[in-house]
Amino acid sequence: MPGAVYVDLDTELSAPPGVGGRHPLPDPEQLQAVLRRAGVRKDSQVVAYDAGDGSVAARVWWLLRWAGHSEVAVLDGGFAAWEAAGLPVTAEEPAPLTGEAAGDVVVRPGQMPVLDAEEAAALARKGVLLDARATARYRGETEPVDPKAGHIPGALNAPTTGHVGADGRWLGAAELAERFAGLGASGDVAVGAYCGSGVTASSVVMALEVAGITSAEKPAALYAGSWSNWCALDREVATGG
Repeated sequence: MPGAVYVDLDTELSAPPGVGGRHPLPDPEQLQAVLRRAGVRKDSQVVAYDAGDGSVAARVWWLLRWAGHSEVAVLDGGFAAWEAAGLPVTAEEPAPLTGEAAGDVVVRPGQMPVLDAEEAAALARKGVLLDARATARYRGETEPVDPKAGHIPGALNAPTTGHVGADGRWLGAAELAERFAGLGASGDVAVGAYCGSGVTASSVVMALEVAGITSAEKPAALYAGSWSNWCALDREVATGG
């Protein structure tokens, strides 16, 4: 899209992989530098999109909210919807901004709830912990990325594919609310989400808010390390379901 700035999930929106997972949360100073080079100012309205299922865009949405920047949205349908609408595209890439031309956003980490493994396990027992991965991975029938197959005991499967339509656009708030209510998620119970590495689960956190089950003031929690961290810690694994 003309004027859009590319940010890389692996090198700019995540810390290096390790015990903390495949996509740990980035260092706040690093994230601030990335956002400033992209021109994000304290009062900027940021719109994120990707060329896939919207999960990486949702990660940007979540990170900015976590960093204390609330003016952020995700382009419904992503780049595919933009192209389908016949809107202009370009191969030109804006140069990183420096000096006075750069943004002045200040990253204030911790503005969104984050779970560690112990807290995720407790939420699965006492609240609702949603697993955003494909059903086959949740059940332990296959595991193409991480060393163990299965899910966190007590977690419920809510694949990200379930909150978008065939055209890649998000379902309406009422449809999302019905879907999540069927999994026991409501405003009266603590809710959190995880996936393989904390990326696609960001989309579930966002979908819960769109559905009205959570809110900007009381968002769902994200297990940022997700299954990759759970496996690294050699914790109990459940299968089936």
